[in-house]
Amino acid sequence: MKRWLKWVILLVVVAAIAGLVLRTLKLRKTEQAAVAAAAAVPAVLELNAGDLVVVQPLDLQRTLTISGGLKAVNSAFVKAKVAAELKALNVREGDAVKAGQVIGQLDTSEFDLRLRQADQTALAAKAQVDMAQRTLTNNRALVTQGFISPTALDTSLSMEASAQASYLAAVAAVDLARKAKGDALLVSPLSGVVSQRLVQPGERVPVDAKVVEVVDLSRIELEAAVAPEDVVNVRVGQVASVSLDGRSQPYAATVSRINPSTQAGSRAVLVYLAVQSPPDGALRQGLFARGSINLEKQSALLVPVTAVRIDQARPYVLAVVDGKVSQRSVVLGARGDMTVDGRVEAAVELSADSIKAGTTVLRGTVGNMRDGTAVKMAQAAAPKVAVRAQVKTDAVETSASQAAQAR
Repeated sequence: MKRWLKWVILLVVVAAIAGLVLRTLKLRKTEQAAVAAAAAVPAVLELNAGDLVVVQPLDLQRTLTISGGLKAVNSAFVKAKVAAELKALNVREGDAVKAGQVIGQLDTSEFDLRLRQADQTALAAKAQVDMAQRTLTNNRALVTQGFISPTALDTSLSMEASAQASYLAAVAAVDLARKAKGDALLVSPLSGVVSQRLVQPGERVPVDAKVVEVVDLSRIELEAAVAPEDVVNVRVGQVASVSLDGRSQPYAATVSRINPSTQAGSRAVLVYLAVQSPPDGALRQGLFARGSINLEKQSALLVPVTAVRIDQARPYVLAVVDGKVSQRSVVLGARGDMTVDGRVEAAVELSADSIKAGTTVLRGTVGNMRDGTAVKMAQAAAPKVAVRAQVKTDAVETSASQAAQAR
């Protein structure tokens, strides 16, 4: 190959490479210019009506949140009044019982023997009374005739009185033995449901031993400890509500009682809320519940609690001013509940010095945004259901026409 041809080929290759490099640099420069232009245009976020709330004066329902356990107003333990062996127990946990119903029986063998012994002792005492009365009658006749002295008559009177007292004591012993036998029956003191069965048949129970617990679920109350600084605002008769885990709707309640004494150590005061028991019997003794007591209403500038941000040193809200997000520090006040569009939300009072009424702020559902972010309201989407239905109908008609032509 000639030498000049080699140089021509090398120059062509170098020119091709140079052209490729220039084209690549030009494309990269174009992409960078597009990125810079896109960055120069500020991003505008669309907001829904549910993402905004207006700061305005509303009625703030101040509430006091408490928690504690549910407790039956009426409950009782069926105890053994005498020491004996448990012979039978006819109820178990969950069984319904009536007031006065016999639910168990203690062994009465020992009490039967004691009753028989007391009966025999009473018969013997009765015989002694009869003998003493006959002796007294005879001695009175002998004193009248002068055969015995008045001292002997006084002795007969004393013996008759002693025999009478012994007989009365024997009769009381019979009644006591009969009562002990009757106490061997275990009777429910109130109507309710058996919650605990503490003894099994065959066990010997001492006096006052707990056998069965009966709980009346018709009246349930929430027992909660309230701090001393909060209990001063609680009054008997205030309206409240009680919520349970796993149940969507709260139960209506009222403040029924306030303990006059504080608890040792914590100095808290026990407050009792009477809960309206549902007919399905969903409330159970011992369940953990949360209560909310309505204290008072007052007018204030309110926003939902979720609209207040606390991720900085001072609480603030994100206000929307002239289509941009503006961070505003606020001073918080009382907390409670407010009603917005028929919904009850947890609310907090904002000081009028830190924000003005009528200011639009972002709810917590929007998340964090930088100060100065451009925002706008999202336009309502056009209804597409009818269009889809029409398109589907046209397609069906077209398919039917094609099928008819095919035939």
